[in-house]
Amino acid sequence: MSLSCNALAPAWLCAHRDVLVYLGPSLALALLIRALSRRFALFHVFMLAGTICHELAHFTIGLITGARPASFTVIPRRSGRGWELGSVVLTRVRWYNAAPAALAPLLIIAIPLAAALWRTQPGWRFESRDILLAFLLAPQFLSCWPSAVDWKVALRSWPAAALALLAWGAHLMWA
Repeated sequence: MSLSCNALAPAWLCAHRDVLVYLGPSLALALLIRALSRRFALFHVFMLAGTICHELAHFTIGLITGARPASFTVIPRRSGRGWELGSVVLTRVRWYNAAPAALAPLLIIAIPLAAALWRTQPGWRFESRDILLAFLLAPQFLSCWPSAVDWKVALRSWPAAALALLAWGAHLMWA
């Protein structure tokens, strides 16, 4: 008895399994970089592309939502027992822009997905440039998750979340 992909996973996942296969090496490389960077500070260099994207996401969404970005840095520095790889200072964080600005790095996951969709067009095959892409995409997986500080800042938007839940509940009730 053989199991098909559809028996094990949702149809949309099976339809895009080539994307997942393509991203597999980048995910594995991301885990390796993360493990090595905890032991050896030199490996933070491999996280630079992701750090730039992470901080640019904060900066861009902060600018769009009126959070007034004041400074931007991707120069690593010691912070307690760990490292701070970059930061953006927002000078006007309010209840309505805290969550979008703080959780903006979640948008970074679109970068590896877009690259994988581009590279896995029908008739694709692995080429040497895919090795370079794997090294560029791996840090994006590491940087797409907001930091603990980002989540704390995002909590300032609880009124917006409450309004959204009320609107959703009203929509469900009258739909």
